[in-house]
Amino acid sequence: MTTRPTTLGTSPASSELPLSSSVLNGGHPLFWVLLAAVATILGYLYADSLRFLVDAWLEDNNSHGPFIPLISLYMIWMRRHGLQSVDTSGTWWGVPIVGIGLFVYVVGQFAAMHAIVHVSLWLVIVGLLTCAIGLSGIRQIAFPLCYLLAAIPPPTFLQYELSSRLQLWSSALGIGFLQSIGIMALRDGNVIDLGRIQLQVVEACSGLRYLFPLTTLTILGAYLYRDTLWKRILLVLSSIPISILLNGVRIGVIGVLVEHYGSGAAEGFTHFFEGWVIFVASLGLLCLEMWLLGKVGSGLPSRPFWELIGLPEPRPVSGPSVKRHTPVASFAVGVALLVLTVPVAPLLVQDEFPQPVRQSLLEFPLRLDAWEGVSAPIERQYLDALQLDDYLLADYTATGQPTVNVYVAYYLSPKKGRSSHSPKQCIPGGGWEITSFAPVEMDRVAGGAPGREINRVVIQKGGQKQIVYYWFKQRDRWITSEYLVKFFLFWDSLTRHRADGALIRLTSSVHAGESEAVADQRLQTLVGLVTPLLDRYVPD
Repeated sequence: MTTRPTTLGTSPASSELPLSSSVLNGGHPLFWVLLAAVATILGYLYADSLRFLVDAWLEDNNSHGPFIPLISLYMIWMRRHGLQSVDTSGTWWGVPIVGIGLFVYVVGQFAAMHAIVHVSLWLVIVGLLTCAIGLSGIRQIAFPLCYLLAAIPPPTFLQYELSSRLQLWSSALGIGFLQSIGIMALRDGNVIDLGRIQLQVVEACSGLRYLFPLTTLTILGAYLYRDTLWKRILLVLSSIPISILLNGVRIGVIGVLVEHYGSGAAEGFTHFFEGWVIFVASLGLLCLEMWLLGKVGSGLPSRPFWELIGLPEPRPVSGPSVKRHTPVASFAVGVALLVLTVPVAPLLVQDEFPQPVRQSLLEFPLRLDAWEGVSAPIERQYLDALQLDDYLLADYTATGQPTVNVYVAYYLSPKKGRSSHSPKQCIPGGGWEITSFAPVEMDRVAGGAPGREINRVVIQKGGQKQIVYYWFKQRDRWITSEYLVKFFLFWDSLTRHRADGALIRLTSSVHAGESEAVADQRLQTLVGLVTPLLDRYVPD
């Protein structure tokens, strides 16, 4: 009889699981050391971005943000049995995902856009997980990972643009609600005129604080909804009009309360409580929609509402056995990419770029040919919001000519979230309504350069009309698109080590008895006088 030699301290079961697999699957103390090391590196690289994210979560529009990671972690834990039933072998596909995430990190830092940096963090996490648990494992937890993106606030300039549109829609819906119940009210841009009291639909009342959380919750509800795909898509899409409609109703209700109880009904606890009531009502409408959709086209007996919600069942891989081996090499390479990024990170997050040689806008001439200017200071509350490095605000007049307001806002660097506020987004907040928006060729402007464009905006408020010309001067570029400003901000930061630029805006009223063409001629004259001087103050 022969015996098979054995090794002390080794069993057949343990010999099937290499040390590399046990480390990365949590079965070894080194797993927690490795996890802490990765978390430390990510915390260092993304510290500024994470601080910005937490600050954004403290705002009303993104107050749902802190709950998203907790929900995602819970759903991943609920999918643990599904992970055990599939092949969770690591793969080298995670390494290029980590590389792409780090490239996006560089782009986000140079473009000074926290939203891009947040996406890069998500990509790096997904890449490392792919290295550890493979593509089959990632498919099992795909939704919880994608749901993490809902915690990232949209870029600030997109929020401004969306908010301005929602303000106008909410104002119009509020007016419609008031008039439908017999209360006389007029709308002047974002201002609701009740006669003795005027209500301004400010940015905080635009409805973003309902739209973002409600849409995020609806996406989760649609995922858990046990029915056909088209019903889930309909649920998500319906959350947008529901939030806008109910916010309009809320503004109308505030108008009713103000009409009967005074302006105090639009402030303090009453205003806060009304918001929560509307949000709960919107959730109730979505639950009702789920219940009604459950009775449509299913061909099944009617089910109670609570049976319509639940996690999808795991789909195990068929076969006699499931591999558990996780190679350390791919994960180690992914972590190595993070380590190599650490010494580069300080070069990407400088607070300021070197200041170019330029004159202060305080020295901008107040006499331009026949036009005399009078400068004015910007109030502290607006300066704190705009975070300008330099500015010009002056009213220019000439004999027999009405006033033209000239505003130049200069930024040395857009770091820490600073950037030019586009008039297209800010104008509606003052109660003005944009009635026309179109580019104008600079070769039509006296002294203008051929091939360049500026934005021409016609705005109205009550019986007043104004024409606004504006554009962005970014180094040697004249840009009319806010989106291109962000692109060239990244490109010039990378290639020129510069990110300075300015918003130039000229405004003049269309007075009674004069045509828009007359006001245009006045503005074009000033543009022709201002633009040749700009290079001294906003250098190429």
